[in-house]
Amino acid sequence: MLTCLSTPTAGEAYICGHSTAKESKEVKALVGISTQDTAVAENLTVKENLQLIAGIFGFSKEKTAQRIDDMKSLFHLDDVMNSRAKTLSGGWKRKVSIAMALISEPKVLFLDEPTLGLDVLARRELWNAVNSLKGKITIILTTHYMEEAEQLSDRIAIMVGGKVRAVGTLAELEEQSGEKGLENTFVKIAGQAGGAEE
Repeated sequence: MLTCLSTPTAGEAYICGHSTAKESKEVKALVGISTQDTAVAENLTVKENLQLIAGIFGFSKEKTAQRIDDMKSLFHLDDVMNSRAKTLSGGWKRKVSIAMALISEPKVLFLDEPTLGLDVLARRELWNAVNSLKGKITIILTTHYMEEAEQLSDRIAIMVGGKVRAVGTLAELEEQSGEKGLENTFVKIAGQAGGAEE
């Protein structure tokens, strides 16, 4: 709903002051999204995937080239730029998917389970890329990995049964729950809410 891929049935949400229900065109121009299932075009090369998204946003050839260079540098894509996406590992596909979400210079980036199924090294590389974006754009990241939330998040929202039960920094959530570490904090807050995470 926040990315305008679904229409809300009730309530209001705003991205950078624009209503997701009434100003979807404006919101879509402000956000980037990398879904849990990587949204790369399998038969296109990495470069062609990036060019496709830049074209959708109407970038000039010069700006497209600059943004592709930016993504190549951020995600270390030099060796795979001319490889077809279907030949890439899961980790590379995830990087390309996030690069596609970032190429439009979004104000808000949504990452849905960005490291699901990745090995330890690929996960750490993505963490480094996400950390390098801090302070430049707003990132909303969903994850089931407590360590990932601890490493990447400035503020954490704990959801139980589809409802936000607690929001704050890790230190604030630990103080609220009386526990140490996000996993223990989550278990305590989820237990108080009377259910497991959905």
